[in-house]
Amino acid sequence: MPTDQTRRQPTLTEVAERAGVSRAVASRAINDAPHVSRAKRDAVRRAVQELGYTPNRAAQALATRRTGAVVLAVSGDDPEIFADPFFARVVVGISAALEETSLHLVLCLAATAHGQRRLRSLIDTRGVDGMMILAMRGDDPVVRIARDTDLPIVFGGRPLHAEPEWYVDADNVGGARRATEHLISTGRTRIVTIGGLPGTEVAEARCCGYQEAMAIAGLTPYPPEPGDFTEAGGAAAMRRLLAARPDLDAVFAANDNMAVGALRVLREAGHPVPERVAVVGFDDLAVASQATPELTTVRQPVRALGEEMARMLVALLAGRRPTPLILPTRLVVRAST
Repeated sequence: MPTDQTRRQPTLTEVAERAGVSRAVASRAINDAPHVSRAKRDAVRRAVQELGYTPNRAAQALATRRTGAVVLAVSGDDPEIFADPFFARVVVGISAALEETSLHLVLCLAATAHGQRRLRSLIDTRGVDGMMILAMRGDDPVVRIARDTDLPIVFGGRPLHAEPEWYVDADNVGGARRATEHLISTGRTRIVTIGGLPGTEVAEARCCGYQEAMAIAGLTPYPPEPGDFTEAGGAAAMRRLLAARPDLDAVFAANDNMAVGALRVLREAGHPVPERVAVVGFDDLAVASQATPELTTVRQPVRALGEEMARMLVALLAGRRPTPLILPTRLVVRAST
């Protein structure tokens, strides 16, 4: 018969299961972190009492230590991703916001097993005080890692089929709808779309905006031709679209890089833009105004996305509960339409 001294102690996982919350939320509640709702805090408190759970004091001390650093985790395995105009502007925005604080920024590429181990090590050893996450696919391992930590986390964009508590995103649906409506207003009726990376919320949201505008106008939307947000991916998708629908008269591409690839293929195929085919992109990166012809696109505040992510994380670290943000987008009309 086990005694009180030999009986196995309940684990944090068991407390979380009893309370009906994640392990991370249970840890935050036990450590009296500020960003836990009263209902969840009360549920964890009851579970602790019912199970007789005793927190590990050494772990508590580790959990409450501050390092003065935060991490930006990106689901990519190529360091050149930070030279991509979109990611570069996000990082500039984050860095600018953190200049107002004493926090340091750590960058972590977390697509590979090595990158994921490095990120887990940063979290487990409390090498950082909080996380920001970019570029999530529906089955992204970085999202799974985030679920297992009690660190405050801010998402740039949202993972597919999930609604994180704190995130900053752009109005992707509204922006794509306005882009398509603009093409329709110019008399185009056979409008195709080059989609973003499959399995990402941003790709689905921009496709949804395109479909909404087509349906409202009484036009039949075409299935999105998959792309990968790169110029090469946009060019390959444009070739497939021209082969399948040679009578197309407009293209909405889910980002500027793919739109520029589409422009190049249309030029090579002898389809003048915008006389025969109009093209619209999304993002309004520098490449849009440098394209030939200059690209009509949807401007999203990329640098502001990074700034607001950092400010939201700083607010969480200060014990406040910020609200998620959806940043506005607007159409910038240029020569491609």
